Amino acid sequence: MQRRFLLASALWLPLCASAQADYPSRPIRVVVPFSPGGAVDGPMRAIAEQLGKRLKQQVIIENKPGAGATIGSESVARAPADGYTLLLASQTNAISATLYAGKLGFNPIDDFAGVSLLGREPGALVVHPSLPVNNVAELVALAKAKPGELNYASSGNGSGQHLFMAMFASMAGIQLTHVPYKGSGQAVTDLLAGTVPLAVPGAAAMVKHIKAGKLRPLATTGTQRAAQLPDVPTLAEAGLAGYSAYVWMGLLAPKGTPQPIIDKLNAELKAALATPEVVGYMNEAGIESVGSTPAQMDAYFREERERWARIVRQTGAKID
Repeated sequence: MQRRFLLASALWLPLCASAQADYPSRPIRVVVPFSPGGAVDGPMRAIAEQLGKRLKQQVIIENKPGAGATIGSESVARAPADGYTLLLASQTNAISATLYAGKLGFNPIDDFAGVSLLGREPGALVVHPSLPVNNVAELVALAKAKPGELNYASSGNGSGQHLFMAMFASMAGIQLTHVPYKGSGQAVTDLLAGTVPLAVPGAAAMVKHIKAGKLRPLATTGTQRAAQLPDVPTLAEAGLAGYSAYVWMGLLAPKGTPQPIIDKLNAELKAALATPEVVGYMNEAGIESVGSTPAQMDAYFREERERWARIVRQTGAKID
């Protein structure tokens, strides 16, 4: 028995080494657990195109939205750990680790290995022009005069847009009513129509609507003003000291993916982020490119889980 095991191991190890050395030998699939056209979907498509050129294999984007990013994430957690199925994660994944605790058949943090943190952008607190407020102070005053009567849209229960606004409402001492949608696209459509007058989506996608006068910006959520909205204060500047939240995107692989494959992906991702095509896209979109080591991505993901777990406890946010 032991001799057969050793013989099998001796045959298997060279095959594994060969597979890693040949990686990738077929197309790579990146699961985006959000709807097409969202804050992280577009940037990942731009990166995927350049990554595919460098790896000499097609990098296919597959959208699997729903349930706070857990549907798409679970499909990757259960995929073979061979580097051919990857996950685009965001702050929503870190939030879901708390909101969906005990309700999932996988661990949204521990079942993955970090590849790289790709980029981040602040959110933008925007209102439809029909809402009679011009700044955060006026919004807070209106909300206090009409507790629970102001609705805000989000891309879904447990999404970053949900928790960004929940944190704002908690810190401002106001009551807002959450209206969750199935993705950013539907939420923004109703926001632009004035059906739901308030939201805090990623700033980059809102710039064109703001410049067109279709939305009024009140603040951004980062620690510094957004480059494309230099005249718009941060929420901290607007009176909510300490408020900070970012829409971020990072690439993960299933736990157990061989380190040489993760290292190769990491190196090629950093090179893809530095290409003129991706640099131009990110600059135009107002997204800060990052690029990190796998270990830094792992640490950041866990830090975000703890950070949002605190916010969930403080705000009492729920998925139902």
